[in-house]
Amino acid sequence: MIRVKELSKFYGNVKALDSVTFDVNNGEILAFLGPNGAGKSTTMKIITCFMPPTSGTVEVDDFNIYENSFEIRKRIGYLPETNPLYYNMYVLDYLNFVAEIRKIPKEKRKERLDYIIDTCGLAAALTKDIGTLSRGYRQRVGLAQTLIHDPEILILDEPTLGLDPNQIIDITGLIRKIGKEKTVMVSTHILPWVESTCDKVVILNHGKVVAYSSFERLRSQYPDPQNVTLETIFHDLTIKNISLSELGKITETSENVWSDKNNSAANSVSTNSEGGEQR
Repeated sequence: MIRVKELSKFYGNVKALDSVTFDVNNGEILAFLGPNGAGKSTTMKIITCFMPPTSGTVEVDDFNIYENSFEIRKRIGYLPETNPLYYNMYVLDYLNFVAEIRKIPKEKRKERLDYIIDTCGLAAALTKDIGTLSRGYRQRVGLAQTLIHDPEILILDEPTLGLDPNQIIDITGLIRKIGKEKTVMVSTHILPWVESTCDKVVILNHGKVVAYSSFERLRSQYPDPQNVTLETIFHDLTIKNISLSELGKITETSENVWSDKNNSAANSVSTNSEGGEQR
């Protein structure tokens, strides 16, 4: 599991993260959400040991980022926002290269590559230059490199960024398939997919955790939960800056005010209609 404790990060005088705390339990798919600039990528880079925090810590399966960074890297497959690919390499050559870096024994390498190629649907692209592939296929290659060493945990930073609708369906379906066997932490802006797929949601805003729960529990705080989407919750927490405990109250009040305004407008129209048009 991943345990993030009181994580803070400064870039100069700018506080990118402010006491971020949450857990990702074994076997969960956790959606890591927030507006652009909220601190999602920074958090993921700290968890994967690409950068240190200013304060706080992260533990992955009881290994600490300060003392056991190499052990943590062995356990994680990381797809950053910018896919780490060499565009002048053939797909198969690249996967062999990654397998060698990950120290997969030669006698097991073919079996592992065959599994990854089948899982990620790359059989038709193996002899192609990565640079000639569509963005959707490049994301498949990126996911393949995260899986090649059979990590327990996957951390995926906006894996659907820049994809067309068909490619998004392919990649999200692949993540859903992978999530049946792995612990997955994924940042995305595709909120309907999060509703249907992810076990828990963390929402960041201005470097702070403003929500950490399941989608069902979040929407249960509204007066009419069945008609509440994650988009509504996200907007209320990150644009309106409503606190989690006030979600239902604010929404109910807003609906009453809107209803009162409509009633007033309707009465005004009715009065004017009865009295004739006035200029």
